[in-house]
Amino acid sequence: MSGTFKKLLRYVKKYSLLILLTLLAAAGSVAFSLYLPILFGRGIDMLIGPGRTDLAGLKALIPRLAAVTFGAGACGWIMNAVNNRITFNVVRDIRIAAFDRLHELPLSYIDTHSRGDVSARVIADVDQLADGLLLGFTNLFTGVLTIIGTLGFMIWLNPLIAAAVAVLTPLSLFAARFIARKTFSHSVRQTTVRGELTGFTDEMLSNQKVVKAFSRERINAESFDEINERLSAASLKAVFYSSLTNPTTRCINSIIYAAVALTGSLAAMGIAFGTGAGFTIGALSAILSYANQYTKPFNEISGVITELQGALASAGRIFELIETPAQQPDAPQAVDLTENGVEGSVELEDVAFSYTPDRELISDFSLRVRPGQRVAIVGPTGCGKTTVINLLMRFYDTDGGAIRVDGHDVRELSARHVQLA
Repeated sequence: MSGTFKKLLRYVKKYSLLILLTLLAAAGSVAFSLYLPILFGRGIDMLIGPGRTDLAGLKALIPRLAAVTFGAGACGWIMNAVNNRITFNVVRDIRIAAFDRLHELPLSYIDTHSRGDVSARVIADVDQLADGLLLGFTNLFTGVLTIIGTLGFMIWLNPLIAAAVAVLTPLSLFAARFIARKTFSHSVRQTTVRGELTGFTDEMLSNQKVVKAFSRERINAESFDEINERLSAASLKAVFYSSLTNPTTRCINSIIYAAVALTGSLAAMGIAFGTGAGFTIGALSAILSYANQYTKPFNEISGVITELQGALASAGRIFELIETPAQQPDAPQAVDLTENGVEGSVELEDVAFSYTPDRELISDFSLRVRPGQRVAIVGPTGCGKTTVINLLMRFYDTDGGAIRVDGHDVRELSARHVQLA
């Protein structure tokens, strides 16, 4: 997972300035949001108690409340707009890299992977990655900054209450970490089986005539049901563990909020954790608001982590495609047959080739075709007729022997010109 995350960061780093901008917007949004409880607390203290109502001070406070609220909204809008741009730029770059790699892959990769699975990597898996990135950029930055900021304000208002909150916080982190590990393993399984099902469905649709000709409907339906059952089982487990995140963290956060409410009330009454005069009802209101804001990001970050598990599982499949070795490049001194014209003589000498090492297909095959001569290659299905053409076109390289065109080994020729010839 860490390796996939590092690969993803290479694409994200291209947009460092936009990331800096969204961080600044997130910081502004959090700062304005955290300042609001202080202002509301002052307003409460201006109203509470007989004979202590300060309407003039409350009137002066209203424009500040409006300005801070507008600032929080503006920063939030900027952050979301920039996050959208970062996410879809990164996704665009990854999808382009994956599609470009498809043009460079050797034919052996295409032959050993279903078209549906390859399509799922470029389309469905990239979409899954986009959802995870967008949620991560939107909630992760503000969540972390909110946790730090609210804890700082609570320490400023009452260090002992802040300490009680900090002691209970690791419970939520440990629960989220346990659930995240379980979710990731099942998400990997889910994306793999989903690609298998997509590939099988695509194969059945594109070969429907063959299916009907050999009456394979019932057998294929059974195969589909078997794959679908495995996908259902993997999806249920992934959803089950991911759905545990929110109720678990909410339960722990409710405990934290109750602890803050109890200790804050005692402090406001002057019974413990401070004196009644120093810790007002307005301060209690502010610290309860901070406790609520402090616990809320844990729910959001836990949800982000869960979503990122699926996104990273999809990213792993995408990078596996992107990092598949490309077709062997031409030799440095590759010969261009088209420069002096092509005569057309073809010679296969002791050619050996197998698609898989454990299944021999062609061995000690020799053939000579003179320029202008027509030769028919016949035989039963699977004997290697198409394979000979693939070797001649250099879609594959031989395991042994040599193929020559006009006396030149095809491995010494430009691949493009071999196919043109």
